[in-house]
Amino acid sequence: MDGTRVSRFFDGIPKIAYEGAGAESDFAYRHYDPDEVVMGRRMEDHLRLAVAYWHSLAWTGADPFGAPTLDRPWAGDTMEAARAKAETAFELFGILGTPYFCFHDADVRPETGSLRGNIAGLDEIGDLFAAKMEETGVKLLWGTANLFTDPRFMAGAATNPDPEVFAWSAATIRACMDVTHRLGGENYVMWGGREGYETLLNTDLKREADQAARMLGMVIDYKHKIGFEGTLLIEPKPQEPTKHQYDFDVATVYGFLKRYGFEKEVKLNIEQGHAILAGHSFEHELALAGSL
Repeated sequence: MDGTRVSRFFDGIPKIAYEGAGAESDFAYRHYDPDEVVMGRRMEDHLRLAVAYWHSLAWTGADPFGAPTLDRPWAGDTMEAARAKAETAFELFGILGTPYFCFHDADVRPETGSLRGNIAGLDEIGDLFAAKMEETGVKLLWGTANLFTDPRFMAGAATNPDPEVFAWSAATIRACMDVTHRLGGENYVMWGGREGYETLLNTDLKREADQAARMLGMVIDYKHKIGFEGTLLIEPKPQEPTKHQYDFDVATVYGFLKRYGFEKEVKLNIEQGHAILAGHSFEHELALAGSL
């Protein structure tokens, strides 16, 4: 890896500022003015814009039919690459002037194949984040654990029939919550991309729901144990990738929370694309969550 190249990846790109709809520069915000007051609050306080680590730094531009297409000189499963990615990330945050970032554990540390190794890598990058956040003033909107990419999660994480995968998942969540707490994260997000089923022929719906609730109950208990004051969020999302995904939409997730008595402890992280996948509009999902 050419470390010099990574450290100068954004050379020549100025800090992007609001210049209005008539801006002639290619590097300007035309409609987003963080200081514009809307209904008594600054626009930045309404939106809380965050750079998503996975899209902006971890994604390689590959799809199911092709190879990576984006130039990511920091790509690679080494701590050297992870540190270079973190340095580049905060360079990007500074140029964009965004107040927040967010990440999955697997976005920021290499996959070692070992739970102990993965947690050690996450902790090391967490320390680097802490220094960078102190230096720049950028804050953590939320952290989350990636419990869907690795093949070990092919049958779910919280709902996996293998107790070793359940235990691995719980330990990964704990480590990610610890780092999120240490960095002053404002939320912790849970998304169950593999929590679901393909066929009822080998699925016990009640048992899997109970297992998902068991995991969520552990997360809630741990939040209070460590004194994490951020919000716990579930992200509704259907059919990506599991055909019958348990966190299908706002109504489904709310029903689950009510069923197990968690509705006072957990809120929702709602995304427009996920609402559309569920056959709803984004506005519908927001309105329903508000009404509940």
